[in-house]
Order: sequence, then structure tokens, then C-alpha cells
Amino acid sequence: MNHHLTETRFKDFDLDPSIIKGLDEAGFEFCTPIQEQSIPIALTGKDVAGEAQTGTGKTAAFMVACLNHLIKKPSHETRQKNEIRTMVLAPTRELAIQIHKDASIIGKYTGLTVGLAYGGTDYDKQRNILEEGVDILIGTPGRTIDFFKQRVFSLKKCEVVILDEADRMFDLGFIDDMRYLLRRCPDPDKRLSLLFSATLSHRVGELAYVHMNDPAEIRVQAETKTADKIEQSIYYPANEEKIPLLLGLMDKIKPTRSIVFINTKRVADKVYAWLEGNGYKSALLSGDVPQKKRQSLLKKFQDGEFSTLVATDVAARGLHIPEVSHVFNFDLPQSGEDYVHRIGRTARAGASGSAISFACEDYAHYIMDIEEYIDQKIDKESVTSDLLTKPKPPIKMERRPRPGNRPGGGPNRPGQGGGRSGGGKHHGGHRGNRSGRGQSGGNRGSHGGGHSGRGN
Repeated sequence: MNHHLTETRFKDFDLDPSIIKGLDEAGFEFCTPIQEQSIPIALTGKDVAGEAQTGTGKTAAFMVACLNHLIKKPSHETRQKNEIRTMVLAPTRELAIQIHKDASIIGKYTGLTVGLAYGGTDYDKQRNILEEGVDILIGTPGRTIDFFKQRVFSLKKCEVVILDEADRMFDLGFIDDMRYLLRRCPDPDKRLSLLFSATLSHRVGELAYVHMNDPAEIRVQAETKTADKIEQSIYYPANEEKIPLLLGLMDKIKPTRSIVFINTKRVADKVYAWLEGNGYKSALLSGDVPQKKRQSLLKKFQDGEFSTLVATDVAARGLHIPEVSHVFNFDLPQSGEDYVHRIGRTARAGASGSAISFACEDYAHYIMDIEEYIDQKIDKESVTSDLLTKPKPPIKMERRPRPGNRPGGGPNRPGQGGGRSGGGKHHGGHRGNRSGRGQSGGNRGSHGGGHSGRGN
């Protein structure tokens, strides 16, 4: 049996047959630990605050409980069309889309309707669906508030509130938005509230205390913060060795599906150009990519049309991309938490995987914080001459000048990997780590994933 799963089956719970049918059709039989522990509590109507690693099945845990709650408690006769029954808040568009997909699959036979609210695209389409009336609204905070203030939907009869990746909400500066919406829901003792987070930190606990009704705390963590089946290694290349090393490792390893994480959009463009120029069919996922194209690229990557995804941290959390064999940290992230979330894109659902990191001149100082956070030393590998490929030229990238930016920065060189421009500073969405290198969570616009302002 898959070690990621327990011996508890979904059908062991007192779930409505329509939900069981959706789960069966989706191939869900056995529960993960977070599902096994949280679902029976939520089914009794008690609030849950759950802590679990990424990729452990949190979405199915809260969606099963939510759907069952709504079915067992039929909609009030006086409920108006614009009065939603459930609000699900997620920190990123990609996660909101993924939750909507999972909800649609699990709830296929329940008769409950689901709507989406996220920034970047489909404004009128989303609004029209919500105006028709939905049971469950899944959205990012900014767009959700936008529609709420326009009275597209009402929270007066909201029976279930779900906060997913609550710690990430803080990181991206959405705490005020969350509190605004939560204050407009019925009182905590008059609704079911489910909160899930990678960490139940002090600030998340405070949020739960104020806006939830004495939640049961559930913590499901492996002995280490990183998945046991992830083989981790680290190289210490010079800046000019990063591109030759990446290409050399890919030539040697021949990963079936890999994600290359970069700290800044500028460097992501360059790495993508080098990969494409050297025969690696790649997709580029960053904050500058329009939403529709982003969704299309993710689907193509999932379907195997691209073998490599070059991404800033927009893709680091919440996305369910199956069968990623390798994660490359071309740039080290500035916190241990971000490291865990990045490498968690591989070895999902009990599979094995590899995470290879480059500690270059610009980012090597983050390694101490990372190793302290994961409470283990990462295996050090040598940068040998046989691993350093002589790369073919990169493809030429079309550049659209941004307001206030200087024109493009000269020819691409293999050495422009980490960048001397303090790339870590652009990773502004994250809170400060132990060494104080992070920046304010409220600085949404500078985050690598491009979550700017109320567009989310």
C-alpha cells in the first residue's frame, strides 16, 4: 500500500452517497493522514485548524467536509440567489483554480454549484456566474472583495468558511483582506470554519482564535519537514558555472519532468532562453505571463508537452502537478519554508523524487537558514568539469520594456545566473526569516509570482 495513505477509506465516514460516488469516480479510496484526522471532526460540525505539508490532501479534506455539511443542512427557504453558502479563500489564482477543479470532481453528483473569483482574467465571466447564484465561492481575496463590494454576492447566509494556505495569505499581505471578509460572515459560532496551513504559526493561531469557534488543532507532519522520499543535494557553483551546470546535470540525469525555480523574473527569462536554445522544450511561468496563457502552460506541462517548467515562486505552492521527477533550485530561496514548498513539487503522494540546489555566490548565505529549518544537512556534491556543459547560444527573447525600467541588459552570458542585482530582494512577498533577510509581507507587488494589488 502507498505509505502516504492510511487504511481508512472515505466510505468509512458517514458521507452522503453523492460524495462517495464523486470520490470513487476520481479514484479516491484511502485517506491521507490529514484527511483521516480532520474529516470526522469537521463532520460533527466542529471547527478545524489543520497543519500539514503541501501535497498531503488538504483540499479533499476540507471539500469533503464542506460538501457533506451543505447536503445535510439544506439551503434555507428564504435564501436569496446572491447569498452564497460557502466561501473558500486561497492565496493564489492557481490554487483557487485547482480547488475549483477538485470541488467540481468530488461534488459532481451533489447538485451543488461552484463559482470562481480571481484576478487577471475572465472578470465578466466570473461575475455572470456569481450573479446567477452559486453555493460555493472559491476565490483569491482581492477579486472576492471586489465582487462583494459591488454586491455581486452576499455573505449573510454563509454557512462554511475555508481558509487554505493561511500562512501564505500572511506572506502575500492578504491579512487585512481576509479579516474584512471574515467580519462580514455570520459569527464564528453560527458557521463551520476550516483553516489549513503548512504551519500553525503564532499569527495563524491568532487569526483562528479571533475568527473561529474553538477549533480542534490537527498537526500532521513527517519526522522531517521535507518528504522522506526526496533525495536532496546541493552544488556550490560560481555564478558563471550555473547555466553550464544546469545543462550538464540535465544531460546526465535526463529528468522526465522537472521544475527549475528562479528568484526573479529577469533571470527566469534568461534560464528559459538557455534551456530552449539547448534543446529542452520548456515553459516559462512568472508574474508577467498573462493568466490565460499561464493556465494553458500549466496544462501543457501536466500533459507532458513540455518536459521543463521554469518558474518563479508563483508555482511553488498549492499546485498539483503529478510525476515531477526533479526540482532544481537554480537560485536558492531565502527561507527554509520556501525551500520546503519548492521541493515539495516532487515526491507527491508517496512517489520519490530529487531536489538539486545551487548555492551560488549571490545566494549561498541562505543555506544555513534552510538547513536549520529542515533540521538536516543537505548532501554536498562537487562541481566537476564533466558536469559543465559548453552550452549552445540561448534563443532570443522578445522584450517589452516596462515603465521605469532601463532597456534590456546586454547579451545573455552563462554567468548571469544569480545576478548581482540582489535577486533575493525581489522575493518581497515573504516575511522575514530568522536572519531578518525577508521583507514585509505587505509588499505584494514585488513578489516573484506577480501578485500585485487587488488583481488577485
